[in-house]
Amino acid sequence: MLVPSSAAANVNIKPLRVPFNVITVVVFLAISAAGFIAFITTNQPAWFVVALIVAPIAAMSPRIAQQWEKAIVLRLGKYVGQRGPGLFWVVPLIDRVSSWIDQRVITTSFAAEQTLTSDTVPVNVDAVLFWMVYDPEKAALEVQTYQDAVSWAAQTALRDIIGRTDLTDLLRGREKIESELQKLIDERSNPWGVTVQSVEMRDVVIPEALQDAMSREAQAAREKQARIILGQAEVEIAESFAKASQSYFENPTALHLRAMNMLYEGLKEKGALMLVPSTAVESMGMGGLLGAAALRQQKLAGGEE
Repeated sequence: MLVPSSAAANVNIKPLRVPFNVITVVVFLAISAAGFIAFITTNQPAWFVVALIVAPIAAMSPRIAQQWEKAIVLRLGKYVGQRGPGLFWVVPLIDRVSSWIDQRVITTSFAAEQTLTSDTVPVNVDAVLFWMVYDPEKAALEVQTYQDAVSWAAQTALRDIIGRTDLTDLLRGREKIESELQKLIDERSNPWGVTVQSVEMRDVVIPEALQDAMSREAQAAREKQARIILGQAEVEIAESFAKASQSYFENPTALHLRAMNMLYEGLKEKGALMLVPSTAVESMGMGGLLGAAALRQQKLAGGEE
């Protein structure tokens, strides 16, 4: 479903253009003053009456366009040219300014709600379009309201892009989708004298149930990866122990030294309890060593009491 956003609707809301300007006032006052002076000097009120009729008509001639505007002038309904920016003149009652075309960069927000992707997932997508009018003549004459036309063209293009894109590409390949969307909108709006500078996708909203499923999938993938890493660590540790056992097997002295170091490290803490396999005691001759260590531990404990 296509939904015109409030920002897009506000593009057409323009400030009220005042029908007169400072030049209009000067022309009106000058003609009126000339008629009044002619009336005083000739004592004929017809001059003043004629001035009051001519002044408001002549005041319709001067127009002022802003620096970013182009005025489209029609003469008896036929296009005669563009005017502005700045001061320009039209023929009163014959010429008419049909449109004031803003040539600045315009931002338009648009959205597509509950639109199905190629893998049948409903999504809500919000985007912003940056565009401008490069040909005021086409914008005024080729389309009725170019702002609305651009807005609807952007929304239908967004829906077309979503319909042929799966959810994964929509979430991960935003730059590619934005480029395709810009190209599609540009093709549709160029005949209207409009060019698209860029398109930016602001948000992609998917159903909550699907969000939960994707979250569980991501958690499962992370747990799987963690277990794989733990298994690899266990393999590396086992390989290291295998190499160490081979070294100790070939060098019993090194094994005895290692055992003594382990015993020392274990008895450094007060009240430590060491459990040593009987096979280790027999094979490495640790009986006397353990007895001495136990006696030393007992003396230390007795001394503290």
